Amino acid sequence: MRILLIGAGGVGNAIAKIAARRTFFETMVVCDYDLARAEATIAWIEAKHGAQGTRFVAARIDASDPDDVAAVAMAHAVTHVMNAVEPKFVPTIFAGALAAGADYLDMAMSLSEPHPSDPYSETGVKLGDDQFAQAPDWELAGRLALVGIGVEPGLSDVFARYAADHLFSEIDELGVRDGANLVVRDDLGNEIFAPSFSIWTTIEECLNPPVIWEKDRGWYTTEPFSEPEIFEFPGGIGPVECVNVEHEEVLLMPRWVDAKRATFKYGLGNEFIGILKTLHQLGLDKTAPVRVRSAGGPVEVAPRDVVAAGLPDPASLGPRMSGTTCAGLWVTGLGLDGAPKAVYLFHLADNEWTMAEYESQCVVWQTALNPVIALELLSTGAWSGIGVLGPEAFDAELFLDLMALPEAQGGYGQAWGLEDRTVRV
Repeated sequence: MRILLIGAGGVGNAIAKIAARRTFFETMVVCDYDLARAEATIAWIEAKHGAQGTRFVAARIDASDPDDVAAVAMAHAVTHVMNAVEPKFVPTIFAGALAAGADYLDMAMSLSEPHPSDPYSETGVKLGDDQFAQAPDWELAGRLALVGIGVEPGLSDVFARYAADHLFSEIDELGVRDGANLVVRDDLGNEIFAPSFSIWTTIEECLNPPVIWEKDRGWYTTEPFSEPEIFEFPGGIGPVECVNVEHEEVLLMPRWVDAKRATFKYGLGNEFIGILKTLHQLGLDKTAPVRVRSAGGPVEVAPRDVVAAGLPDPASLGPRMSGTTCAGLWVTGLGLDGAPKAVYLFHLADNEWTMAEYESQCVVWQTALNPVIALELLSTGAWSGIGVLGPEAFDAELFLDLMALPEAQGGYGQAWGLEDRTVRV
């Protein structure tokens, strides 16, 4: 397996660091628009792992140009393209990978467009619609596009497949519930606003109309931050208010898993929600460039890019961050015995541990873990397929077993949890 990793930011950097401990691939080409970032990632690996670093090569790439993506992929004879940049680049990387005859993986899918007249009730262009529309092209080419294989989407989708195959005879709801108790502080110890993930992506998913799936209704939308609920998270996080957010799992799970309802709720917090609403009110969430006067003359810049430039790079937050993040899936329905059942399947990532082991903050590290596991399963043939497929289309037990197996025994040493949340009467 020869991997083209596009993006050496927080998640891409963590993917390379996790992969450096594995032996399933021949070469990983770490690419970025800023070549120095790719080179810095490889320098860290070489310093940490010595000879293992020779499997990593740095290259410059323009992710906005499908021809450049294809050219870099073919120049390095890659077999798999791993997309680790913002979802606005999905169409060009997706096209470039297919043109290069390579398989493709991503952690966020092609962007949505709200319904033009009824955005808070009806779906417009949904997340991933553009990619699924091209499934026949991938099938004809005999190539695989594994979409949505980060942590969310990704791990929760694996949990959904596992629950359907091993825990439930009938599923009422697949409810992704993510929360954390993370705190970021400045040099004086004061808590500051600093999103732990790309603010570009965060704005996109939080301010767009959230999507819900119901078997009798299909996909529909609601107002942003709707249906707040208090959810109890494990790992010392405790109760967190979660709200509806647009996310890929709701668009993926119903395609392969039989359930009556699918939702995604995220614990954002009142301050975060307030800031996002203010950005929207000021038009600072917009992606279309606006003309701005500057000392050097007028320039055109997207307001959202200005917001992103003004905030700390999420990859740099690790030393200032403390706490734990939790990604998981709450499933309700009937167990294999036909009795009512509710469980929460989850994975925890502690920032102190991820920083000590990988010098990566926990949110980006947790996101990066899952595509590396998927790549390893693809390399051995344990997972295989053609067309555009989500994680639900594959054997979940193989993934979770490899994830939990101790590193000394060839696994990743990452235990996942299963809590019984059944209400007894």
